Amino acid sequence: MPSRFLKGLMAKRRSVLIACLAVMISPWQAAHAQSSDSDIVVALATEPPGLDPTMQASASVSDVVWYNIYEGLTRYGPDGSLEPGLAESWSREGENVYVFKLRPDVVFHDGTPFTSEDVKFSFERNVAEESTNKRKRVFENFSKIETPDPLTVRITLAEPSSLLPFALAEATAAISSPATADDNRTSPVGTGPYKFVEWVRGDSIEMERFEDYNGPIQPTIDDVTFRFLSDENSQILAVRSGQVDYLPSIAAVEAVETIENQGGYQITQGQTQGVLFLGMNNKQEPFDDVNVRRAMYYAVDPEVVNIGTHAGLGKLGGAQTNELNPYFVDVLGERQPDPEKARELLAEAGYPDGFTVNLRVLSSPSTRRTAEILVGVLAESGITVELEILETGQWIDTVFRQKNYDMTIISHPEPWAILNYTDPNYFYQYDGPEFRALMQEAQAATDEEVIREKLAAAQKQLYEDAPVVWMYAMPQVGVVREGLKGTRVDLPVSAYPIAEMSWEE
Repeated sequence: MPSRFLKGLMAKRRSVLIACLAVMISPWQAAHAQSSDSDIVVALATEPPGLDPTMQASASVSDVVWYNIYEGLTRYGPDGSLEPGLAESWSREGENVYVFKLRPDVVFHDGTPFTSEDVKFSFERNVAEESTNKRKRVFENFSKIETPDPLTVRITLAEPSSLLPFALAEATAAISSPATADDNRTSPVGTGPYKFVEWVRGDSIEMERFEDYNGPIQPTIDDVTFRFLSDENSQILAVRSGQVDYLPSIAAVEAVETIENQGGYQITQGQTQGVLFLGMNNKQEPFDDVNVRRAMYYAVDPEVVNIGTHAGLGKLGGAQTNELNPYFVDVLGERQPDPEKARELLAEAGYPDGFTVNLRVLSSPSTRRTAEILVGVLAESGITVELEILETGQWIDTVFRQKNYDMTIISHPEPWAILNYTDPNYFYQYDGPEFRALMQEAQAATDEEVIREKLAAAQKQLYEDAPVVWMYAMPQVGVVREGLKGTRVDLPVSAYPIAEMSWEE
């Protein structure tokens, strides 16, 4: 199936959906005003399995609670820059020691004062035997946590980490109280600007403004409802009837122009740090050959996938990084797909007739769409793909845990997913000693210019080793009711901080 045909097919599908939505949405419905200037309704596609981001891996947990109910020592600003959180400041003493000075007069939602002992408790909880923290390796690197006074935390690392402050800005580093941590999955208690009120399973989560909040951003919205709308139709209907104020990530990106034209809502277009990629099992034939993996760069047309899956709104990124990463380097450049070049490289690698591989992917609509497009695209280079759709539990067990797959499709939503490539046992089983050495040198460096130099070299080396085929940064296309200010255009971390939002007076 030629790429030109695929592009035409995707454009046609986009036109058909927009035409249908034009009939569905009427101007008076889209212009429906919010019920109160002190309330907000946010619609998300995925309901979290629980509300403790330190023990549950799903990004949907972070989407709801991070920077709302829970805080960490540091935080990501809207542009991806690092900002103070529960720590007012921090410093590095040599390669292996960090000292954090905490914000005074902070209390948990139950009224318990926040101190350095809560930081120590939270980080030690993250490495306990029963811990399921997905960033456990970050906290396992803490050889000592000292609390010389209630507002000072001193962390000594086993191995140096120049990137530690970034890791502590993720939800996996949320600070909890020893008195309430065991109940965080269902009744979360944090220090954030909003406190938990109620969770109606299958429908919504409610929060209210925490009156005693003492933080960098003071909230103005009193009551928050997160509604869970899993499919395109339910999202569009909610917008159509004015039931939601903010839809951070619309599933039917083809519909944005029609929604905007109807009035009452604005469209925001940004990006996340999740780079969509075609993953390959690096320890399994044929992908144990780096030349085969490099050939895949020419076999895949990212722009066709971008048009067909995300209406062309994704931005081309780099080697597991994009512009939201302060150390981003454009190592991919203007990569041009070339099926004939791919065939030549495959022949040189001993596959003149191509090969047949499985593609095991998650069942989400966008992933399925991407997979179906890639089946046709890869066929142009002589690669036959046997597509298998797996439910989430199946995918985690088969692909992630057992590593029983040839190819898969995924995007890591968390910042600094590039660190996953330092682990040869991670599910793509990439073993790159040169890359690991460069990342270790970057982590050990204390000079900013050296850190930047080593991270740039590491991204170039990762591209040369071609462990996966990076396509583009996942777009963040939001629908925002007119009058609502402060919603994040880009998503440097999985979080929608309500305290940054306000209604226009």
